[in-house]
Amino acid sequence: MPSPKARSSAAHSGSVPCGGGNGRYEFVSLSRTPPPHLLQRQGSDPTTARLRASESPSRRRGSGSSTSSTGGQQLPEEDCMKLNPSFIGIALSSLLAIDLWLSKRLGVCACEDASWGSVRPLMKLVEISGHGIPWLAGAAYCLYKSDSAAGQEVMLNLLMALVLDLVLVGVMKAVVRRRRPAHNRMDMFATFSVDGYSFPSGHATRAAMCARFLLAHLVLAAPLRVLVLLWATFVGFSRVLLGRHHVTDVTFGFLMGYWQYNLVEMLWLSPVMLQSTIGQLQ
Repeated sequence: MPSPKARSSAAHSGSVPCGGGNGRYEFVSLSRTPPPHLLQRQGSDPTTARLRASESPSRRRGSGSSTSSTGGQQLPEEDCMKLNPSFIGIALSSLLAIDLWLSKRLGVCACEDASWGSVRPLMKLVEISGHGIPWLAGAAYCLYKSDSAAGQEVMLNLLMALVLDLVLVGVMKAVVRRRRPAHNRMDMFATFSVDGYSFPSGHATRAAMCARFLLAHLVLAAPLRVLVLLWATFVGFSRVLLGRHHVTDVTFGFLMGYWQYNLVEMLWLSPVMLQSTIGQLQ
């Protein structure tokens, strides 16, 4: 048994007692390399002990976990889980999930068996009132029947605005190529190839643009102006009720139609300008 003096000297020198099998104690300094007979007792040589001592704990843990989790092989970068996704990605994913859930909940007229299936025929009449073909035919007929220069100018630009709307919406749908909701029934009136896509809603863009156009260039009484606004809103809302579009399709369609009217004002055609353009071409 060591004396108290040896025990106190070991404590001051920063050493650790190592017990042997015969009851004798030996003191090993923590700041020095262990003696060779202790290394042999642990089954390693001095070189290996120095390498282990120089290796940082975090490096040993990282190498051990990577080897054990992958079986000695590193995973490719695309298969690794991204632990720090961007805030924009999380926001867009959340918005898309809310959009899909809300669109499905509001599609109460998507089929006859739905909760509001009996209102579906009325919703389809509203759908036809916002279709492009009736508006193009009506604008062309009014342009033909108009006997005043001001009326011809308004109808001509309305016809141009409708054609511009068809082109811009068709290009946008072909670029985005978003599918329509899964609960939609493709029984729409006079569809074309790009009508298989959902974003944006052509009815919503047309309703917003035509509402602004009529309120700006036609003299209407206050009840008729309110009726025009209600019609445009109801056309956009009917697209979700029928299951034709998602909520974001209609929302973006209203914004796009509002912007399209500003573009029509920039490209406004007057009869004098049209006649001079035709004369230059001839």
